[in-house]
Amino acid sequence: MAMLINRRAALAAGAGAAAGLALPGLAHADSLHQPSVGFVLNAVTLDGGEQVTAVTLDTSRLGPIDPAGLTTGTFSVYAKATFPISGDPAYELDRPVTAARLDRRGNIVLTLSHAEGQPGGATLGYVGSKGRNFRLDLVYTITQNAPITLRHGRPVTIKRFVQGQLANPEVDAFSHHVSGSGMKYRLYSPTRHGKRPLIVWLHGGGEGASLPDNYYDNETTLRANRGALGFATREAQQIFKGAYVVAPQSTSAWMQDGPRFAPLIHEIVRDVVRGHSVDPDRIYVAGCSNGGYMSMKMTTVYPTTFAASVPICGVVTSLSGGPTLLPDAELAAISTPTWLVTSLDDTTVDPEANTVHAHDLIPGSSMTLYDNVVWNGHQFPGHWSWIYVARNDPSIDGTHVWQWMAQQQR
Repeated sequence: MAMLINRRAALAAGAGAAAGLALPGLAHADSLHQPSVGFVLNAVTLDGGEQVTAVTLDTSRLGPIDPAGLTTGTFSVYAKATFPISGDPAYELDRPVTAARLDRRGNIVLTLSHAEGQPGGATLGYVGSKGRNFRLDLVYTITQNAPITLRHGRPVTIKRFVQGQLANPEVDAFSHHVSGSGMKYRLYSPTRHGKRPLIVWLHGGGEGASLPDNYYDNETTLRANRGALGFATREAQQIFKGAYVVAPQSTSAWMQDGPRFAPLIHEIVRDVVRGHSVDPDRIYVAGCSNGGYMSMKMTTVYPTTFAASVPICGVVTSLSGGPTLLPDAELAAISTPTWLVTSLDDTTVDPEANTVHAHDLIPGSSMTLYDNVVWNGHQFPGHWSWIYVARNDPSIDGTHVWQWMAQQQR
């Protein structure tokens, strides 16, 4: 699925892209007093989800700009977000500019006010009736309030701004793929050569597809939280000495049909192993909520595939009162080294009936229980204990979870 936010604006961008920015160019060199300038939405996946944190204006073609004339009041930024299926509004508001600067190319970068839990910057919206996160359709309007000055003294007022791509370097580092069975997935490839480990990240229920709405984006798995992204960070890559990270996307929710999804995930693992330099003895699986269930399910169906498993707030019993998803006998038969993580204030997946119960049955398993989910001073819902794993926080006897995973071999 295309990553452009405003398709008409994006098509206008075309071949006028500057290096590293898919942006529309200026209309003509002789119209510098009223140029048309494109802009990129710069996003970051925070622990609580992706937000637009800045916009970059493609002003390098205007010529050298005097940075002394740039202030937080030079431009105003207005954001409107709607849900893609219904067209219902998600938010519409001014995005305060907290800093204005020039980047190395001479483009103007406007930093926008953003923070965990702050409304108005999110790129995803959750629809409770569908149990899914959706990529919001974002329309940003930029207004210039005062002229900018080129270094030769000429003032410039930009009359038209054209929206381009959403750029998130961490997300964009993952390539798009589709398996032979039609399951979409994203793949991060390490820079190191030689046989490298593979980490399989299985997302939560909110990041699956919504096929009744023809929505299967292969995006929300990386934008809703840092689960997969954490393993692609410099810190994680150093610990694993380079690792592939694969993030399949369910066509619904893993726990709706785990036995059917297991071979589809295994097919992706097999394809990545065959198509890349993967060490088959160092394949790890981790996941949250629905994905925590699926992490355990994969080790019951494929007991010799994975060197380690990290189920986070994983579902064992049915949340709707149906049959148990992972019977005691299956849990007791798991032979893959397993480290379970949850928070005791999780009101979505009962920690005692699920994580603690699984820990009691999985032979030799480890477990980290948190009282709540707090990171960088912000308290998140108790269900979001995947934040800790994405930051390599769980530890036992001084060994953190990423280091423990990297030590395991099949």
